[in-house]
Amino acid sequence: MERHNLLNEFPDFKEKIHELKVSNEHFRKLFDEYHEVEHEIHRIHNLNEIVSDEYAHKLKAKLLYLKDELFSLLNQ
Repeated sequence: MERHNLLNEFPDFKEKIHELKVSNEHFRKLFDEYHEVEHEIHRIHNLNEIVSDEYAHKLKAKLLYLKDELFSLLNQ
């Protein structure tokens, strides 16, 4: 499974991601949470961990929500 870290998702925002990580606490919190959820999804997929469909769906929905929030902040 391909990783979906923010630098891969938004390569045009590489500098702004770094800038916001060090200067904006809200962005950093969302960034860290996105990274944790993305890592968990990747781990579940790669290790073939058994999770309920509901839990997998919630993780993916949370990842998309965080991605949208971060993208909104990057576009400000």
